[in-house]
Amino acid sequence: MQGLILIDKPQGITSFTAVRKIKKLAGEKRVGHTGTLDPLATGVLPIFIGRATVLSSFLSDADKTYVATVKLGVKTDTLDITGTVLEEKEVIVSESDIDAVLPLFLGEQLQTPPMFSAIKKDGVRLYSLARQGKAVEIEPRKITIYSISRISEIENGSFQMRVHCSKGTYIRSLCSDIGEKLSCGATMEALRREDAHGFNVSECVPLDNLTEENIKSFVLSEETAVLKLREITVTEKQAVRFTNGGELDIERLKINDPKENEYFRVKFNDLLLGIGFFSKEKNSICISNILNKI
Repeated sequence: MQGLILIDKPQGITSFTAVRKIKKLAGEKRVGHTGTLDPLATGVLPIFIGRATVLSSFLSDADKTYVATVKLGVKTDTLDITGTVLEEKEVIVSESDIDAVLPLFLGEQLQTPPMFSAIKKDGVRLYSLARQGKAVEIEPRKITIYSISRISEIENGSFQMRVHCSKGTYIRSLCSDIGEKLSCGATMEALRREDAHGFNVSECVPLDNLTEENIKSFVLSEETAVLKLREITVTEKQAVRFTNGGELDIERLKINDPKENEYFRVKFNDLLLGIGFFSKEKNSICISNILNKI
């Protein structure tokens, strides 16, 4: 089995657990996800199967859209509701207060990731250091918030917001920072990823709906993941050369203005052979990945 399956990850399991289930259902050892979701979070989780796992890097830079539930007046060590409560305050915040604060987070900015995260510090995961009670300095990271808005009223001290953001954005940190701006503190109560890598949650299958009998019907072509790349159509002779490790002379291909290190979908008829990239030095399309042979 080979291709891409779009999972709607349920709450309470890790992304790795979702991958492990797909491995079992598909009977395939080579399975991997892109865009980790915390156990608390639900929503879009693209999972590659078979040789298609080599394409995961092509989705890593994509932006994402989330709906987050923000709990006001509570601070936790993990920055979400699963953590240990560090502080609680009475909340005297109006919806207009929230609407005034949220636009302050628009645009490019530096964000400090949570201590409870998978980022490595001197080769050790931050969450491992946090569990050992060790405090370390965390380098802020550049992120971009493209849009952010409140989408619900305040109810029982919580409200929902929708955030469209760049890769590397921690919504937990964002919730905490919003709480600081509101002078009451806040933590993330729930999170749902609605869009990721160009895929919407409406296209995803709930993980619990998959069985050994039906999983194949939900597997999409691996090409679905790389449609943003320009296409090169090759002859049968060129296809054999490419899939056997040979480079393709750019002068023999119909490509307009290729850029240095630009990636392309290399196809023979309707078959995606693999991914190639342009080398100006060699004036050729070189191999990045081989997915299928004719």
